[in-house]
Amino acid sequence: MVNDQAENLRKTARVLAAEIDRLITRPVRLMEVCGTHTVAIFKSGIRQLLPPQVELLSGPGCPVCVTANDYLDSAIAYSRSEDVIITTFGDMLRVPGSSSSLGARKAVGADIRIVYSPLESLDIAAANPAKKVIFLAVGFETTAPTAAATVLAAEQAGLDNFYVLSAHKLVPPALRALLTAGDVQVDGFLLPGHVSAIIGEEPYRFLAEEYHLPAVIAGFGPLDILQAVYMLAEQINAGKAVVENQYGRVVKQAGNPTARQILTKVYKECDATWRGLGVIADSGLTINDNYRRYDALANLPVEVEETREQPGCRCGEVLRGKIKPAECPLFGTVCVPEEPLGSCMVSVEGTCAAWYKYGAGRWQG
Repeated sequence: MVNDQAENLRKTARVLAAEIDRLITRPVRLMEVCGTHTVAIFKSGIRQLLPPQVELLSGPGCPVCVTANDYLDSAIAYSRSEDVIITTFGDMLRVPGSSSSLGARKAVGADIRIVYSPLESLDIAAANPAKKVIFLAVGFETTAPTAAATVLAAEQAGLDNFYVLSAHKLVPPALRALLTAGDVQVDGFLLPGHVSAIIGEEPYRFLAEEYHLPAVIAGFGPLDILQAVYMLAEQINAGKAVVENQYGRVVKQAGNPTARQILTKVYKECDATWRGLGVIADSGLTINDNYRRYDALANLPVEVEETREQPGCRCGEVLRGKIKPAECPLFGTVCVPEEPLGSCMVSVEGTCAAWYKYGAGRWQG
C-alpha cells in the first residue's frame, strides 16, 4: 500500500512536470519567497524534475536571514547588562553581528535562554523579578501574532520586567521593494503559505495589478509546489497575471481575522531595515503607543557598536535572488553551517544552508 501510494505520487509529479514543460516555451524565472519552500524544493529534487527553461530563485523568505546587523548588535549590547535576560529562538544564537554573536556572548556567561514560544519568556520574567527579560521578536506575519499575544498576556499578568525587541517584518512590502529595485528579473512568484494563512490573498494583489506578474500561494509538499508551478505556467502561457491560491485547505481569502486583530492591537507599521534590501517603508512592526512600556528600545537605553558587515559576504545578493549561493566566494569554504559568516548559512530555512546541505554536486546548477 505504501509503495503504491509513493508510486502514484511520483506519477503525478511526472505528469505535472511534463505539463509545465509543455506550457513553458521560453526561459522563465520563478521566485519562491518562503525559506520553507526553498528547503522543500531541495529535499524533494524539484529543481531536477522541472524542465530546464524553468529556473527557481530563492527570495527574502527567511526571517533570520533578513534580520539586519543593527538589530543583532542591539541584542548583543543588551546581553552585556548583568540585569538582563535575553530570550530567543535558537537560530538567532548563531547569526553573526558586527563583531560577535549571541552564541559567543552566552559562551562567556551572558544570560541568554532559548525558548520555543515567546510565552515562555513570561514565566522567566515572573521567576526573575529583579531582572529585565527581553524577548527577541524576529519573524514575519506568521509569528508576530504570538508575540503580540504575549504582550497582552504580560499586561494581564501585571509583569513590569518583560520587554520585546521587535524585528518583525511584513512580506508584501519587501516584494514591492524587490520589484521596484529592478535588478532581478522575475516572471512569477510562489507565495508563502504560512504568512498567507494570516494575511490572506489581498495584500499580494499589487503583484498582478501593478507589475503584471502571476503569483500563486503554495503549500509545502512536493506536489503542492509542483502544482503551484503548474498554475504559474498556465498563467504565463495564457498571458495572464492574477493571484491564485493553491493552498486553499489552509489559506482562506481573508486570512485569519483574529490573528490580524491581535496584531493591530499591539503593533503598528514602521520602516524597517532588511538585509540585502535596505530600509523599506512600512515593512516592519513596532509596538504601538498603548503598549510602549513593553518596547525594549523605548525604555531601556543601550550603547550599540558601529554596525558593519562581514567582509566578502554576499548574503544580501542571495536574498534578492541576484546570485546563487555558490557564486559567493565564501560559500562552502570559510562559510559553512558549523561556522557561518553570513545569516543565510545559519537558519535551516536559509538559502545558503539549503544549498550546502542538499545541493552537493549541484552548486553550480
